[in-house]
This record gives sequence, structure tokens and C-alpha cells, in this order.
Amino acid sequence: MPCGQAQSFFNNLLDEQPSLRCVDRTGGIGPGAGRRCCEPWTINPLSKETQRMLLIEELSVEVGGKPILNKINMDIPKGETHILFGPNGHGKTSLMMTIMGFSGYEVTHGKITFKGEDITHLPIHERARLGVGVSFQRPPTINGLKTKSMVEICAQGRQVDIDALAEKLNFSSFLNRDVNQNFSGGEIKRSEMLQLMAQQPDLVLLDEPESGVDLENIALLGDTINALLGRGIQVPKEQPHKVAVAGQARSALVITHTGHILDYITADRGQVLYNGVLCCSRNAREILKWIREYGYQECVICTM
Repeated sequence: MPCGQAQSFFNNLLDEQPSLRCVDRTGGIGPGAGRRCCEPWTINPLSKETQRMLLIEELSVEVGGKPILNKINMDIPKGETHILFGPNGHGKTSLMMTIMGFSGYEVTHGKITFKGEDITHLPIHERARLGVGVSFQRPPTINGLKTKSMVEICAQGRQVDIDALAEKLNFSSFLNRDVNQNFSGGEIKRSEMLQLMAQQPDLVLLDEPESGVDLENIALLGDTINALLGRGIQVPKEQPHKVAVAGQARSALVITHTGHILDYITADRGQVLYNGVLCCSRNAREILKWIREYGYQECVICTM
């Protein structure tokens, strides 16, 4: 797990508004007319070939006594990549930090289950050891710790050819520099991905992977994410897609507010987090098209 306490996230939390409630627009007019929003959430039944990687049930979270997340429900099967959309300051990073177990995020209600084990109150290092990995949007600089040593720590004793991995990321010249010291946005992202590739987590949490990355680096970043997650696999014609996906080792939750990362990675599902409330779950590209056309608020009002 890329380390650091990510103190900056605590300072960047924006004021949350009162929770939005579901609205029946079946008789209304406008983009949401004819649609009934916010269908009751249920745990999706999985086939015997499919295993559940992450299950979040009725999760509510406070930071400094202030409600941040309200009754979040999420279900990510093994091998699936889910996209979490939402405006800045509406709780996306707070959800990721809560899943990872960072201090300051108090779970007041609900449960987080990872690979069948309740991790709601486990410390960060235990979650990392179980197989949860994270890439921060703005990871801190760690003076005195060389990047190569950091990658070795992430490998947790397994044999990893760090030099070969770094070469694939065009990152070899950075291995002997302090972690994130004077790195550009793209260099920071490549450093984070190198650490994840060494860790080989079962669940990958990516916070705004396209943020601060130029066009040249984002293509490389997308290829690396797909390789890490085993996306783009060749599926035999006789094998159902769901079975092939379930056979992949890793799942992912990718946070974005621009959606640009979808030009470079594939995803199985999308959801919108708005004002601390999770809503609108369906195909990620369809959600992105809807957001671009009507904005985030319409996703709260209607189920597409």
C-alpha cells in the first residue's frame, strides 16, 4: 500500500449539505420525466462462479463529529471494476479513506466486508495485509525514504523485479529519489502504480488517477491499470463474460469527477456519490453521458 497519512485530505473536506431525498418524477417534465428514482437497494445475488470482493452495507461516517457519508451501500464482485463519479467535496475520497481504515473517519453505522471478513474496525496495516491497496490523489512527500525502498516495503517480502516494473513505467531514473520529492503529477501517479504493482492487492482503490496527468502519461497510466487489474483479457467464445470476469484476481473502485479515465480503462459498473449519498447505479459510460448532458443533480433525482 502506498503509504502516508494523506493529511491534506482532512483539510480539503468541503461543507456537506443536508442529504437529498428520492423524488418521484414519473409524472413530471424535463430530463427526469417518466423515471422513478432511488429504487430500494438490495444485495445482488451472485452465481456460484462469482465471489464477492467488497460489500458495504448502510455505511454512515463522520469526520470531527460532522456527517460526511449517509447509508452507503456498495457491492463489488471479484474481478469487477466500478467507477465512482461525483463532484469535488461530496464524499468520494472520504469513502475511499474509510474503506482503507484511515483514522479520523468514524463509522457511526453500517459494515464493510472484504472477501467475506468484517474489516469495519480493522487498522490500515491489517487491511493492506488482507489485500486492499490504494493510490491517493495527492500523496505526501516522504523525505529520507527512497522510492525503491518504498516499493520493496509494498512487496511485503514477495520476490518482485522492481527494476523491470519501473522500466515498464518509464520510472527507472526515479527509484533512488525520495518518495514524491519534486515529482510532477504524472510522476507521482507512476510512483503510486509502481507501488501497487509490487503489492499486488486484491482490491485496488484509485482516487482520481487522471488528476494532474498529461496526455502522454495518462495513456501509459491506463495501460498499467488495465494490466494490474487483468482487463482486456481474451475470453473464449464458449465462456460467459461473467465467468471470465470472476476468474480475474482483482477488483477495483476508481474515483473520478471528470470521467476522462474511462477513455483509457474499462469498467463494469458506475455509481454517483452526491452530497454524501450514493445513487444512480448502472453502466459507467451511460452515467458519464448523462452527467455531461444534464449534470450531477439529475442523477440524484432520477434513476436512468
